Amino acid sequence: MSALDFRLEQGFEPGDLSPRETFWSNHYEFLKKHGYTLRNRYNPDRVLSWKKQKGTSRRFTEFEDGQYSRHGQILDATRDDGTLVVLKDVSVDTKEHEIQIGKFFSSEVLATHPKNHCVPFLDVINPPEGSRTAFIVMPYLLETNYPSFQTIGEVVSYFRQIFEGLQFMHENNVIHGDCKSDNLMAGTVPLFNVTPHPARRFMRLDYKGRVSVSSSRTKKPVKYYLIDFDLSEVYRPEDAPYLRQPPWGGDKSVPEFSLPNAPPCDPFAVDVYCMGNCIREDYLDGREILEKAKKGFEFVRGLVNDMTNPDPRKRPSMSDVVTRFEDIVKGLDD
Repeated sequence: MSALDFRLEQGFEPGDLSPRETFWSNHYEFLKKHGYTLRNRYNPDRVLSWKKQKGTSRRFTEFEDGQYSRHGQILDATRDDGTLVVLKDVSVDTKEHEIQIGKFFSSEVLATHPKNHCVPFLDVINPPEGSRTAFIVMPYLLETNYPSFQTIGEVVSYFRQIFEGLQFMHENNVIHGDCKSDNLMAGTVPLFNVTPHPARRFMRLDYKGRVSVSSSRTKKPVKYYLIDFDLSEVYRPEDAPYLRQPPWGGDKSVPEFSLPNAPPCDPFAVDVYCMGNCIREDYLDGREILEKAKKGFEFVRGLVNDMTNPDPRKRPSMSDVVTRFEDIVKGLDD
């Protein structure tokens, strides 16, 4: 049964907003007053396109305002200057740390550092009166493999940037806490002829046809980002040794988490494991039926094996990972 069939069985009419989407619609005017306009689908006063065209044989899914959001906590919006951005709702009661960590890495001192690959917070909208929900504003990014990589050199740049990005967080005494593929994003929008639609990446933003790739990462270098600081945490130097009670994050394969009555463990070493496991599953070994192994990346196997060592004490630090990776890349050029 598809998600759509399920929703219809639960009493939804075709094209209805889901309960989570209704949250966004309820904040449409509030966000617009702050300079951010949601898609017309979330305008409380909208008239559905497929209902305007009486007698049409087209299904609601063929219309732009029939595209529902699959990610309840985040949604795209257009800023007053025409820039497409992404909004994320966060509770100031339970997620204040996420806001503060994002602001820290978006601060003037750190924002322009070449190794900073934390997604920038462009704005933080304080909760409306009577609410405890704030809104983080971030750039509109795409999945790291969309469009597809064309050369091994392009993937090398991706590896380098995500390694440096995590190293930069660690050097600033912050763990990411949830390194996984869908928390790594790319600024690849400029590689398309027009902006892809946030709900249907293969369609144009105006939904008048499909997008096409007009350039490559080689011609237009791409920046990659670590996103989602929901599980991030700051550890001061005086807090050493750094320990955190498992489990946490989306990677359930972390060896420390599977120990009987798992004791507190080093969260920095867990970050290293999870980042290495991303590379292992996405490029070296594959991810069951979801992701096939890719050819040409065995040069990074030894480093990834060390990053994912079952013994966290034997894993390299991210600074060591970056140094070793650069040595590996130099060897490829020789």
